[in-house]
Amino acid sequence: MTTHARTDRETAAPDRGAEGPTGPRQRDEGGAAPRPLAEVMRRIEAVIDTRSEELLAWRRDVHQNPEVCWTEHRTTELVAGVLSQAGAQVRTLPGTGALVDIGHPEPKTRIALRADLDALPIEEVTGLPYASRTQGVCHACGHDVHTVGLLGAGLALHDLADELHAREAAVRLVFQPAEETHPGGALKVMEQGGLEGVDRMLAVHCDPSVDVGRIGLRVGPITAASDEVRVVITGRGGHTSRPHLTQDITYALAKVVTEVPAALTRRLDPRAAAILVWGVVRAGAAANVIPARGEALGTLRMLDAELWDVVEPIFTETVQAVVAPYGVTATVDYTKGVPPVDNENASVVALSKAGMMLLGAGAVQPTKQSMGGEDLGWYLQEVPGAMARLGTRTPGGPTYELHQGDLVVDERSVLVGAKLLAGAVFTALGETHP
Repeated sequence: MTTHARTDRETAAPDRGAEGPTGPRQRDEGGAAPRPLAEVMRRIEAVIDTRSEELLAWRRDVHQNPEVCWTEHRTTELVAGVLSQAGAQVRTLPGTGALVDIGHPEPKTRIALRADLDALPIEEVTGLPYASRTQGVCHACGHDVHTVGLLGAGLALHDLADELHAREAAVRLVFQPAEETHPGGALKVMEQGGLEGVDRMLAVHCDPSVDVGRIGLRVGPITAASDEVRVVITGRGGHTSRPHLTQDITYALAKVVTEVPAALTRRLDPRAAAILVWGVVRAGAAANVIPARGEALGTLRMLDAELWDVVEPIFTETVQAVVAPYGVTATVDYTKGVPPVDNENASVVALSKAGMMLLGAGAVQPTKQSMGGEDLGWYLQEVPGAMARLGTRTPGGPTYELHQGDLVVDERSVLVGAKLLAGAVFTALGETHP
């Protein structure tokens, strides 16, 4: 597999010389005329191919030095330093993260590209020579690929700043912290003005079930809404020989764990595909003691955005109904996580067109909506945009799972992601100004 565009892509947007589709091409005031799209794509490929070795070296560096939510200081410094040295306008955010602006200072259109910086509190077991050096932390979701892919796209776009100026356009690179937490770092980026002046936002997410060199796209929701729930049960504990003199916290907690998910299937529209899964259940420390406290923590996911808006009181009411017979006190902590990522049609068209021009017509394939959560959804409630699934599987190789310590990605996906994001800026500009 090569990340070069196929030669037949050049026919998709023929070079008309000094002529545009309807006559002489208009020049930006004081600048050069926009080049044909096929030529722009060739320039993007050339820049990223020339820098491929250093991009892969940066990706390995980020992979070796993972940082969990809100601690991505080293990663922020790396991307900010590289882009500052290249001459881009960089603004680091309070704590971690950065915004980088490239192109026309007063654009008619601004496209944002987003990557997430954070790793997960998971031990890496890949055995790779550049495996994580931080015990108990690794890039098990591929955010290192997202980060350096966006870095590569930014370098290419900076080299093509003349094309952005010719189109009176600009790009904002959003290097976002803390995607792997609820409600997510996207809200902090928005509070810091990350979406000001932005007309559209695009992103990619690693998909280890798709071969490298291919991307998955769909119009409409591509991820699910995801909320965190915590139920704490308190009451009178005691000796296990006299449960009738207690409120048997453990038994009541077990009822919450088993009966609340079942009850929700009758309270919620089944078309929303809502699912409650517990990740933590704990109570007590001795076999012969009924504790006075227990808790369960989990996630509630659903495909439907309308249900997501109203589900919290339904969940709380269901918990209270389940524990009522046992005389215990139930406290519910409900944390709104993320809405679904809802891919807008024109943005999907832009990503698809860039993918076909850069990777070949057969490289773009349909994908299904997943139950995973992604805080890109917060941005797309404010501006139109889309996320593409970026193939990371070596053709013929094993299929890995995200959020597992053995995740291995085909490194060529870094270069594919960089080209796709940079190219989609120009196809999106075409969609914005048809």
